[in-house]
Amino acid sequence: MKKILFFAGVAVFSLTALTACGQKEDKSKRPSPPALAKQTISSGATVTIDYSQPSVKGRTIGKEGDGGIEPYAGKVWRTGANECTTFEVDKDVKVEGKTLAKGKYGLFTISGDEWTIIFNSDAKQWGAFDYKEAKDVLRIKVKPGKAASFAEKLTFNVSKEGKVSLMWGDIQVDFTVQ
Repeated sequence: MKKILFFAGVAVFSLTALTACGQKEDKSKRPSPPALAKQTISSGATVTIDYSQPSVKGRTIGKEGDGGIEPYAGKVWRTGANECTTFEVDKDVKVEGKTLAKGKYGLFTISGDEWTIIFNSDAKQWGAFDYKEAKDVLRIKVKPGKAASFAEKLTFNVSKEGKVSLMWGDIQVDFTVQ
């Protein structure tokens, strides 16, 4: 009888453990939830940006140390939170006049007086911890501006005309895709 109860207990424990391990994490419950910006632009290409939205939460964007949050000037940033942000196009496009082949890319940035927008061939990274410059496919430089209104959560927008806008806090960074 003891053996039967023991094996029944092991079976129940195993089933419970397997069920718990088999469940996928609900990413919408993360402090920086997932978001998607998707638009078919006037050239006919579909632009998709898949990212996680960190919140400012009273911190200072760009200040290293206590009370600060990325992006830090001159350092590669995943341009979001959690997994790296991905930028996908279903047709060859021009980004700020430079050719980008259709595909899915890790989207990284370097902030400063000018922002460097980086399209990296490795779209399956966690953050920027495994970022390798050698895998960059395209880099463009654009001037940041002041956002029309404060954005608590990082937000991307893609217009029909192909203007991609990154807005966070009082910062807005735009680049064009055609």
